[in-house]
Amino acid sequence: MAQTQVENTEENTEEEFADMSLDDGFGGQTSIRKPKHFWPSAKRLLGLLGTEKAGIGIVLVFVAIGVVLNVIAPKVLGYAMDIIFAGVLGPMMPADVTQEQFIAGLRASGQDDFADMLSGMTVVPGAGIDFRELGIVISIVLAMYFVANVFMWAQGFILNKLVMRVVYNLRKDVEHKLNRLPLNYFDTRQRGDVLSRVTNDVDNIQNALQQAFAQLVQALLTVVGIVIMMFIVSWQLALIALIALPLSAVAAGVIGVRAQKQFTAQWKSTGALNGQIEESFSGHELMKVFGREEEALARFDERNEELYKASFGAQFVSGTIYPVMNFISYLAYVGIAVVGGLRVASGQMTLGDATAFIQYSREFTQPLGQMAGMANMLQSGVASAERTFELLDADEEEPETVTGHLPERTDGHVEFHGVSFSYDPAKPLIEELSFEAHPGHTVAIVGPTGAGKTTLVNLVMRFYELDSGRITLDGVDVTALSRAELRSKVGMVLQDAWLFNGTIMDNIRYGRLDASDEDVFEAARATYVDRFVKALPDGYQTVIDDEGTNVSAGEKQLITIARAFLANPSLLILDEATSSVDTRTEVLVQHAMAALRSDRTSFVIAHRLSTIRDADTILVMEAGRIVEQGSHERLLESRGAYHRLYMSQFAGPAEDPDAAALADAASAPQAGVEPGDDGGAEPVPDAASADASGREG
Repeated sequence: MAQTQVENTEENTEEEFADMSLDDGFGGQTSIRKPKHFWPSAKRLLGLLGTEKAGIGIVLVFVAIGVVLNVIAPKVLGYAMDIIFAGVLGPMMPADVTQEQFIAGLRASGQDDFADMLSGMTVVPGAGIDFRELGIVISIVLAMYFVANVFMWAQGFILNKLVMRVVYNLRKDVEHKLNRLPLNYFDTRQRGDVLSRVTNDVDNIQNALQQAFAQLVQALLTVVGIVIMMFIVSWQLALIALIALPLSAVAAGVIGVRAQKQFTAQWKSTGALNGQIEESFSGHELMKVFGREEEALARFDERNEELYKASFGAQFVSGTIYPVMNFISYLAYVGIAVVGGLRVASGQMTLGDATAFIQYSREFTQPLGQMAGMANMLQSGVASAERTFELLDADEEEPETVTGHLPERTDGHVEFHGVSFSYDPAKPLIEELSFEAHPGHTVAIVGPTGAGKTTLVNLVMRFYELDSGRITLDGVDVTALSRAELRSKVGMVLQDAWLFNGTIMDNIRYGRLDASDEDVFEAARATYVDRFVKALPDGYQTVIDDEGTNVSAGEKQLITIARAFLANPSLLILDEATSSVDTRTEVLVQHAMAALRSDRTSFVIAHRLSTIRDADTILVMEAGRIVEQGSHERLLESRGAYHRLYMSQFAGPAEDPDAAALADAASAPQAGVEPGDDGGAEPVPDAASADASGREG
């Protein structure tokens, strides 16, 4: 089953990805490519913030204020540099001449270069540095930086708060979506991959929105502001600086495309590895039994190697963006330094403006580098977002059209009218099936594996929708009922007894959350749970661990029966409820189920035919059809399909002349038990059965 799920997952992935290779974990290759709709996915990712428009507006205003102050500050600081430089040159000039006269004298003496430089400055001959004016300018610069950072902190605080709300709602939407998905969605996917989408991918989306969004907006506004200031200071130097933009864009685009492919592979490999780990832990005992530790470790190593390669490739490729763009920015920086120095020397711009422009050129590359660095996170976030959106966009259960209702207590009269169903349209499973289960009767369903027994009861529960025909409960078509109302009338005890991490009392009360403690105790006594619970140190407050390993298989099954008993359903479904317990515990379970079946319609799926001898009706299924139905005695007398099944379990070949005698002996009451009034088996109250816990060693 696990391998089938992996293969189905691979098939689904092949429909969504192509163009690159990744080991599939089974020695082959599977095709992957970048998401088919990257920009729509990125737009949809940002669209998650649509519910926080007011907050986003405040964030953008705060970012804009902070960016404006940060961008203007270098220009003001350049003015401080002019004050210092003018104060240095002033004492070198005679105090009794003007600046123009001093420049004219320089030209007359052949010092044209020095004259050109002074002509672009404002110098007071004989005056030193004006520290008062310098202090005012520096104070203004410091105040601008302080206020800018206050606004940046405020926008970060607000953004984090609203992003957390968005992610909170996203998690809630994902959880609600999981509850609306049909069973076949989970049947065709690894649980580890689904869990990865719900946990890892959502966490990655949160990181992308918290960090990438804020920094990208800030970096973008900073680039725009710096470009404007550079053109104000010197349009010639601004053109040199802007040469870096198209080169950086080309580099980011080329590298980004390759990085997206790698991130897609990384998150797919993460899901596959999670699925492998989940399977290894869930089937740990089975793996030990068959000595498959080496094979499991080898498969883990394969998937871990796939994740290593994909993660390394993603980080390596995306990590080259920043160094490449940084190199391009240094080329522009060199050009600005050379041309700027020449313009200062020629008097075409002041030293302060040149200093400010150099600072702008450095700050210009910083947001570009941030944008390149955030491309790493954004690429990863969009890849995770697309995986999450695929889950949110998956086909849900057919919408309900509620036109009917059931009374508070139903009789449990179930009828199948020409029911047909198949998982695959090309492979029919159940065709034109009709039968009737009368109120209060026990209907046993038997047949070989794959005959459609479990599918039959799943159709009653509307876990799957019919292809044709209809099923009625007390005359009401089940499709006319809400799934919640229908399932509230049905109790199920499955082959795999599932207990939650909590106390025994909590697990029993799960059948009816408003039940009192006395109701829980009554259900426990009726289903023989009370016997073994009293022997536990903490009694009903005993905490069941995650895997339920601190109680035996039989005890777990009894707890699930008590849970169903407490729910008091009108219709009961028992799916191989005794298949995983020992013979002695089976007696207790059978007796508990007999109490549970009392006065309600029951469907019992069983492979042990000795457990359904007292059923009112036995349905024998083969290939999705009911080939025989009737009582145990009548079906044996007819010597048909049921007779063959029964003889194969108890007497070997059906043609054995002593088969009937052997079958009767095999189905007789077991040692240590005697028939109860309800036709079940009742434990004899001797010393051996006084504990009756069914505890397995």
